[in-house]
Amino acid sequence: MANVIYTVRAELDLDELQCLFSQAWGGRDKPHYDRVLDRAFGWVAARHGDRLVGFVNMAWDGGVHFFLLDTTVHPEYQRRGIGLELVRRSIEACQGAGAWMHVDADEELMQRLYLPAGFERSAAGTVNVG
Repeated sequence: MANVIYTVRAELDLDELQCLFSQAWGGRDKPHYDRVLDRAFGWVAARHGDRLVGFVNMAWDGGVHFFLLDTTVHPEYQRRGIGLELVRRSIEACQGAGAWMHVDADEELMQRLYLPAGFERSAAGTVNVG
């Protein structure tokens, strides 16, 4: 989408980020996200004018393994390529700094977003600890 500016690890207003999460995820925000950002390898933000319209967190283990989390695009801006660009830029930001990046997503998002960005399918296991 034209006129969207992408930044890597630029300063974020946490209230604005929470508002984006709430709008994109049906009223759910992510409390204490400042702690998450303090531990992150980085993040990519997308702005259209003064408005935060996209975000993705590049979490890591402090070594060589990255985890793409919280890929979010404002509902009014979805399906315009912003999510794909967020993911691509996060991959670029991590290149040369680690061994691999992991993402968990449902089949629709894998097909529409993560595979086109360069992710490959792999076997993984999960366990519910909640």
